[in-house]
Amino acid sequence: MSTTTAELSLSPAFRLAQRTLACWLERGHVGARQAAFAVRAVLSGLDAAERGRIARWLAWLEVAAHSRGLASPEARIRRLDASLHQAMQDAFRRLPGQTVVARTGNHRRRA
Repeated sequence: MSTTTAELSLSPAFRLAQRTLACWLERGHVGARQAAFAVRAVLSGLDAAERGRIARWLAWLEVAAHSRGLASPEARIRRLDASLHQAMQDAFRRLPGQTVVARTGNHRRRA
């Protein structure tokens, strides 16, 4: 059984956060730096379940970027929001199947 949620049942806050985050990821570094505060503000309006959905979406973006040979969003997410980055890493480990990125090692840094 699929655990995906139809877009119509997603909250307006989630849809705004996803769209804002997608636009932010597509920007260059200068534009991304300027918009980072706006992205953080939109992300702060999400509840825990919605942050989990965003993290899972980001994990799939990581897989897609790797399969296409594009730059990974991981480093930018880490700089944007450490807790979202951690949730993205956790979601990545729970993705179905063994992705190429998972096999090559995407390890968490430890202090």
